[in-house]
Amino acid sequence: MYVVFLGAPGAGKGTQAGVVAEKLKLAHVATGDLFRAALKQGTPLGLEAKKFMEKGTLVPDEITIKMVMERLAAPDIKNGVILDGFPRNTEQAKALDAALPKTGKKIDKVVYIKVSEPELIKRLAGRWICRDCQTPYHEIDNPSKVKGKCDKCGGQLYQRADDTVETVKNRLKVFFAETAPLIEYYTKTGKLVEVNGEGTVDSITKSIIKALGDKPTQK
Repeated sequence: MYVVFLGAPGAGKGTQAGVVAEKLKLAHVATGDLFRAALKQGTPLGLEAKKFMEKGTLVPDEITIKMVMERLAAPDIKNGVILDGFPRNTEQAKALDAALPKTGKKIDKVVYIKVSEPELIKRLAGRWICRDCQTPYHEIDNPSKVKGKCDKCGGQLYQRADDTVETVKNRLKVFFAETAPLIEYYTKTGKLVEVNGEGTVDSITKSIIKALGDKPTQK
């Protein structure tokens, strides 16, 4: 089974992709991890991507697609995969749909973890991280015992620049503008399943697994 997970920043996409992948014995491929691994290993594609990243520009879709396809050829993908963070737009989706059939594969389903904007802002704007051990906290859902200090190592907690309310609003605006056409694209193919991303991690996981077991509705 080849599955794509979509979700706004703060929707819990990465968490759910990891949990569901483990339960269904699928590989979990996050494009952020792919880039970091390729850069660390100094692969030809990693070095190509590095040129763009050092300039602060987006890595071209062509390089990203090649990197993803290279990863999908690995032995641990034999049972299937959950793609987390890719594709990000319709151009990437079309390129992926063109590349996969050449290897006898196709995207089976696309899970969109839907969370309301006020909830996303609450989740993201309340996030704090330990400067020393990087343990994450949340001022509402998971506060530290002593305000401003990490429970694990006693390090100072700080809020990333992209976790302030105004920055979060801008990030979400960009996400929805870019992802709306992607959701429409996958809806037309009959592959999109929408899951409510508000609730406990366990309840959302169960909803996703149930959705993956259902046949997609043709639009």
